[in-house]
This record gives sequence, structure tokens and C-alpha cells, in this order.
Amino acid sequence: MKFVRFLMKNSSLANVPRHIDHFSKFSPSPLSIKQFLDFGSTNACEKTSFMFLRQELPVRLSNIMKEINLLPDRLLSTPSVQLVQSCFTDALITIRNRHNDVVPTMAQGVIEYKESFGEDHMTSQNVQYFLDRFYMSRISIRMLINQHTLIFDGRTNPAHPKHIGGIDPNCKVVDVIRDAYESAKLLCDQYYMDSPALETDEHNAVNGSKQPVYIVYVPSHLYHMLFELFKNAMRATVESHESSPRLPSIKVRVALGGEDVTIKMSDKGGGVPLSKIDRLFSYMYTTAPTPNLGSSGGAPLAGFGYGLPISRLYAKYFQGDLQLYSMEGYGTDAVIYLKALSKDSVERLPVYNKSAWRHYQHIQEADDWCVPSSDPKNMAVDKVQQ
Repeated sequence: MKFVRFLMKNSSLANVPRHIDHFSKFSPSPLSIKQFLDFGSTNACEKTSFMFLRQELPVRLSNIMKEINLLPDRLLSTPSVQLVQSCFTDALITIRNRHNDVVPTMAQGVIEYKESFGEDHMTSQNVQYFLDRFYMSRISIRMLINQHTLIFDGRTNPAHPKHIGGIDPNCKVVDVIRDAYESAKLLCDQYYMDSPALETDEHNAVNGSKQPVYIVYVPSHLYHMLFELFKNAMRATVESHESSPRLPSIKVRVALGGEDVTIKMSDKGGGVPLSKIDRLFSYMYTTAPTPNLGSSGGAPLAGFGYGLPISRLYAKYFQGDLQLYSMEGYGTDAVIYLKALSKDSVERLPVYNKSAWRHYQHIQEADDWCVPSSDPKNMAVDKVQQ
């Protein structure tokens, strides 16, 4: 526990270069949901779990904190990013709780950078690359800590007595869908005084088409993804049907196959053009007003534009994915892919190595594809003048 004890005494990473250098030389050890489940249900041993955390947490923290120093100096110098670098604490639960605001605080740092220095393509690429890895590392660390504290705190969660830590061995997908829908519906009703209905459909190709779809998964992760998608679908549906007497329903289909569990959410909210799809997953892009970190009430990420990119990371964490397919003028399909088998649901973890380092050193070159002009006539005039 040398690394953790050292961080207890020194709040700034600048004071622990030797420890960061040492532990960043090791690669993280990814776990599958099956391994999480087997350990928590049949081989639960607090000492063994603690010994693993003592070795693994410093490695995961050091890998990503080594990489943060490769970001542009101007971004690193923002007050919020400096705060993220220094917020480590003296116990597992304290670490978890103190890091509750890491996502919005880091987002605030990006906003501070954009307001002071604007944007450029290379910086945007590096920030996108880093934040995907930074937040994925955070998801994984909280997963380890939650499993340890939930299993070994000596208490059983009365609401979920059969859960193994944060994992539900028999997670009924439709139930999580309905929970996320009801939460989003409440917000939509409060804001718009109306909300679209929900229609669900299941197809089980493994156990019979009429059987409900169950999965070994972390319900809170699935809920997070679905809640964000429902919020977006509801807002788009209501705003694109302001003059309609009735709102079209949001349809969610769940399919279980031999390898994948697929959840497709379809709305008739008008869709978005193809040119904007990638922007929806960008940390540097948001159309919402900047929120106040100190304000109370409302979704904690509202206004940062982080809902979709973070949701996609939750899907990718256990080797799944989240994709958007939109028909401008009609609606959008959001598709969540998850692994059907717990042994295939293995953590996806960032590793600090030469490949990662080279990514930040990439020199921007001219595009090898023509960029279409919005005004061909002016382009012709410019060439004649040249």
C-alpha cells in the first residue's frame, strides 16, 4: 500500500514522480464480469481482494496520471485540471466519494481552455483521445472499489439481496429499460408538461423467442446509458412535434443472440444530419449553456455535453459499444451492444506505453482528401487571382 499511503500525505502528483514512474511501467490487469462474479460469490476473501486492490489501483492510477502530463500545457494549467491532478485521498471509500465530481470538474477544465485559447484540430483530437482513456480508467477504478466495499462492508443491500457487489447475475434488461424510461419521463414531464410513451419488444434467439432477456451485468451502467438515450429521444420527440396532437412513442427492442445482447431505441424526433453525428460524441462540443458546478439540482452533467460520450464508454468498458444511426427529417436509432456471455465481458483498460505517447506527438499534416467548398464561385475567383 506504499503508493496509496504516499498519496495520503501528498496531495499533488508533482510530489510523487518516482512512484508514478514505477507503477506506470506495469500494465493493468483486466477482469471479466465472470471473474468479478466468481470471486464475489464463491471465493470471496477480503484479504485477497485487498491485496489485489493494493497492487492494481496504483497501476491503473499511475498509467492514466502519467498520460495526463502529455496534454497541452495550456490545458494542464487550467485550475480545474490542476484540481483533478491533486484530488487523491486516504481510503477506498473516500477516494470513491471524493472523485464523484471528477467528470464535471475535468469538463470545466476543457471549457476554461476553450474560452481562453479557442480550439484547434490537433488539440481537439488529443483531448478526445485522452478523455476517453481518462474516464474509462475512472470507470474501472470505481468498479474495483465498489465491488470491494459492497461485498465486504458486512451488510446486504435489502433492495438487491442477490446482487454480487454491483453486478446482477440475472439482470432483466426490460426492467432496467423501464426504470430509465420512468426517470427520464419524470424530467420530460416537468420541463415540457408532456412525454412520449414507451413500447418494448424482446426477441430471445437463445432460450426461445417469448422468453425475457436476462444478462449478467452491472445494472447501474446499463441504466446510465439508457437514461441518457431516453432524455435525448424525449427532448427531440417533443420539440419536433410541438404542433402535433399526439407524440409518437419511443420504441425499444431487445435481442439476445449467441454473442451479443443488442438494445435498439428508436424515436421519431427529426434526426440529425450525418455531419453532426461525430460531434455528438465529442467532449469539445456542446450546444447547451455552461452549467455552474456549485449549483444544486438537475443532472450533474447537464450542459457539458458529456452524456453520450460517457455512455459509450460504459458500453465499451465490458467490450460492448453504443452507436447512433440517424435519418435527418425523421428520427434516430440508438443501438447498445453488450456481450451475451459474462466470460466475454472483459474490462477495456487504457495502457500508458510508447503507442499512447506517440499519439500525442503526432504532427498535423495536410488532409489527403479534398475538402468541399461551401462557395465554389469564390474558390474559382481566388484561383484566378492567384
